[in-house]
Amino acid sequence: MIENTTFIVPLRIETPDRLRNVIVSTCYLLDNTDCKVIIKEVDTASTFAATALHQIRECVGERADGLTHVFEQSNEQIFHRTKILNDMTMMAETPVVVNYDCDILLPLTAYDDSEKYIMDGTYDVVYPYGDGDWQYQVFADDDLVSRFINDKYDFSVLREKSKVYDAKYGFCQFFNREKYIEGGLENEHFIAYGYEDNERWYRFNTMGYNVGRLDSFVYHLEHARTANSWFTNPYIEKNKTLYEKINGMNREELKEYYSNLDYVKLRAR
Repeated sequence: MIENTTFIVPLRIETPDRLRNVIVSTCYLLDNTDCKVIIKEVDTASTFAATALHQIRECVGERADGLTHVFEQSNEQIFHRTKILNDMTMMAETPVVVNYDCDILLPLTAYDDSEKYIMDGTYDVVYPYGDGDWQYQVFADDDLVSRFINDKYDFSVLREKSKVYDAKYGFCQFFNREKYIEGGLENEHFIAYGYEDNERWYRFNTMGYNVGRLDSFVYHLEHARTANSWFTNPYIEKNKTLYEKINGMNREELKEYYSNLDYVKLRAR
């Protein structure tokens, strides 16, 4: 089940709830699927290796063999998420890759259906949740997530401390890996947080890729916000300006623009 897919997870653990969330989401993926998971952590020191890894191994046992953790030491305060995702996409060896937020969970059927639609050629990109009120915001604590895991990942446990909220373009996306690369990967000129999710949706639809959605809920484990995960980051206005520029391009203009980006040329070698 879900054996042709690699989940790529960019990571910087800046808060205790982010640490808890990555443990829960990684255990869930490894314990319930045959997927591969690549986590690339960029920080001054590896909190994941020191704190999370042994807990995940204790939870899932030998299934932790499906996990690859990459650490890159950096003193940069700003988290360059788009570049890190591209690094992992190029590492992945499966035909399907998933740009995956470490704070989210989906029902297993959503993962299964998304991989199936990519593999059979129905879609090049799948958003495995609906557009509108398809998000559960989960206000988790240690007790709640422990019960979720111990009750064999019963989502009704998470719904005890949640509210329904809007879902649109973020969270995660399943890609045909070759089409993802062909379409320009993540735009590395988007730095930190803001507008990259909107741009990705616009680009892959406008460039003519088959983009699908599922009528499924996404569960977002809420967490404290830092400059790397909110509109307070210093790159937000640059990101907005870039999105507005790209949003005005037609199909041919997008293809021309992406074919000339330095990071696309470099990764195509």
